[in-house]
Amino acid sequence: MELSFNPFDSLVCILLGISFTVWFTLLLVFIIVPAIFGVSFGIRRLYMKTLLKVFEWATLRIERGAKEKNHHLYKPYSNAIIAKEPTSLEEEIKEIRRSGSNRDLDSASEFEMSDIFYFARRGVESIMDDEVTKRFSAEELESWNLLTRSNNNFHYISLRLTVLWGLGLLIRYGFLLPLRVTLAVTGVSLLVILTSVIGLLPNGRMKNFLSEKVHLMCYRICVRALTAIITYHDSENKPKNGGICVANHTSPIDVIILASDGCYAMVGQIHGGLMGVIQRSMVKACPHIWFERSEVKDRHLVAKRLSDHVEDKSKLPILIFPEGTCINNTSVMMFKKGSFEIGATVYPVAIKYDPRFGDAFWNSSKFGMVNYLLRMMSSWAIVCSVWYLPPMSREEGEDAVQFANRVKAAIARQGGLVDLLWDGGLKRAKVKDTFKEEQQKLYSKMLVGTQEDRSRS
Repeated sequence: MELSFNPFDSLVCILLGISFTVWFTLLLVFIIVPAIFGVSFGIRRLYMKTLLKVFEWATLRIERGAKEKNHHLYKPYSNAIIAKEPTSLEEEIKEIRRSGSNRDLDSASEFEMSDIFYFARRGVESIMDDEVTKRFSAEELESWNLLTRSNNNFHYISLRLTVLWGLGLLIRYGFLLPLRVTLAVTGVSLLVILTSVIGLLPNGRMKNFLSEKVHLMCYRICVRALTAIITYHDSENKPKNGGICVANHTSPIDVIILASDGCYAMVGQIHGGLMGVIQRSMVKACPHIWFERSEVKDRHLVAKRLSDHVEDKSKLPILIFPEGTCINNTSVMMFKKGSFEIGATVYPVAIKYDPRFGDAFWNSSKFGMVNYLLRMMSSWAIVCSVWYLPPMSREEGEDAVQFANRVKAAIARQGGLVDLLWDGGLKRAKVKDTFKEEQQKLYSKMLVGTQEDRSRS
């Protein structure tokens, strides 16, 4: 049997080999090696500035086109929240009684029909401007960033803009997505292989040193897989061993955003599949804290494991997201008190993403992890700022809830986020009866207090 020789097939194989060689050489020289040494050539920041100019030009074209056609295809909107001055239930009800009656308030009965209007108004306000559920959907943008998510009000304006959108689609899916997938696979593979090898070494300084270097290198490669452009502020306040780092939570990538600037001991539930493989390899090289599903609900066991970890000053600081769920980058919701009961030094960190380049928020009730990662890797970039706040400790006479609220307020203030008292668990659950009972108690206390004041007089 004779084998025919086809020069065309050989040429194709040679060209493919050269293409793959050039591709991986570029990745190695411009991305992987700089990630290993923690340096940057400034290419990503130049890319970000170029994108901003394109977004501004596109937005101006849309506004001009809408104006010329005399319609409202595009409406600039702001995500700013105007907060009214806080007033108590008693003050608001007194105001309603005052406007609806000429009688002296002190001689009024314990209950008036006009009081109903207060609760009716609050109910309507909650429906019209629900400050909780809107935190679980993507925040709106003031300008068009050539992504479908923020393009709901856009229709055909001009051929030039349509071509620009198509070119952006080609760049994101034809070039950026394959590049990022390659980097992500490289980073995760190196993390699994190298941490498994380091886990074979005896415990000691050398093992800890190599573990930290490997974790930093792999996280930095993964950061580049998202074209993440991160600005770190006040690095002198970075978390130290024996402490707990707490941060607001927008996305699963919050972990690699922080871990690419310093090593942390992770806390979480044991998973199966690929995530389980990563967890098992990581814990061999570094004392991360993984819980079985049955152990997560045991608060005493969780607190004991965390307390034992922070007491050992040679171990890395623990990274915790006390909200327990992802919030859409506009606010900070209630911090669970568990990590604030231990008594360790808390290092607050504020993370704020720039939504103009891509939506980092993970709506887990709407998108699965694979779908979410695809959206992230096909966005323009992930741009964010990280602020390390001064360490905080529990003050005398302060309980865990008050301490958690104080830390949360500091994070919200620094990150320009709205400080909310609501539980992020409302993302998947109904409002607890205790919230309703609290309003009932406030109203009944007001009536009882009024009656006591009359009896004194």
